[in-house]
Amino acid sequence: MVKETELRYLRRCVELAAEALEAGDEPFGSVLVAGDGTVLAEDHNRVASGDGTRHPEFELARWAAARLTADERAAATVYTSGEHCPMCAAAHAWVGLGRIVFVASSEQLTGWIAELGVPAPPVRALPVNEVAPGVLVEGPVPELIEDVHALVRRWHGATD
Repeated sequence: MVKETELRYLRRCVELAAEALEAGDEPFGSVLVAGDGTVLAEDHNRVASGDGTRHPEFELARWAAARLTADERAAATVYTSGEHCPMCAAAHAWVGLGRIVFVASSEQLTGWIAELGVPAPPVRALPVNEVAPGVLVEGPVPELIEDVHALVRRWHGATD
């Protein structure tokens, strides 16, 4: 169970996901938080440019690798609206970031996409720990699941 302060970071992730959607991109957002609770960086999906690697989790891993010491990276947490894809999980592990806390799991996201009849993405969704077994992962976070689900439905043109 996540703490109230962590819910604040996760709510920001959902806000960033909504910003991505408003910008015509897939609705995912992430926040990188230092061990002392300081927000270091945040981003949202930018794959509409045609570069499918422009996930916020990947960008935050690169940001951290360029600006933080190994100890600072290990103490940091990445909060995100959706569980890391395999590419982002690998980047997270390779740069030595600490914990991941996500709202919606890869399994949930995959199920929602299937329910909507949307073709599967080009990379199979896997739980973070299948890609990066040493990373501490927490989620899903029930308090915000429906918010993320609604954004995914909107992205794929579903109406309620």
